[in-house]
Amino acid sequence: MTRRNHDLHLRLNDEEFHKLDTLVTKSGLSREAYLRQIISGLQPRNQPPKDYHLMMRQLYHCGNALNQIARKAHALNMVDVQKYDEAVEQYRETVRNINHEVIQPEKIRHGDH
Repeated sequence: MTRRNHDLHLRLNDEEFHKLDTLVTKSGLSREAYLRQIISGLQPRNQPPKDYHLMMRQLYHCGNALNQIARKAHALNMVDVQKYDEAVEQYRETVRNINHEVIQPEKIRHGDH
């Protein structure tokens, strides 16, 4: 565990405080975690929508069903295996892209503030 033994006191005017508070609230992080991400060169993302996790769970169930169908189809040689595999890979890529866009913080690029 990282030892954090430096305490920081920061003074903000009302506008700065409300802007920081709004950004922190949208991110779902604590104020400290939000600022640590900024210091680390990351731009915290807004907290995902409330139904995000339910939607992702449903997508994962669909993916599991596709995998089960694929196993049976491969065993029985009843489908165009190449097209099916391409569709499954496209599904996986979609899930990765959604997770990246919604969950992962971005690196801050100079000039993007």
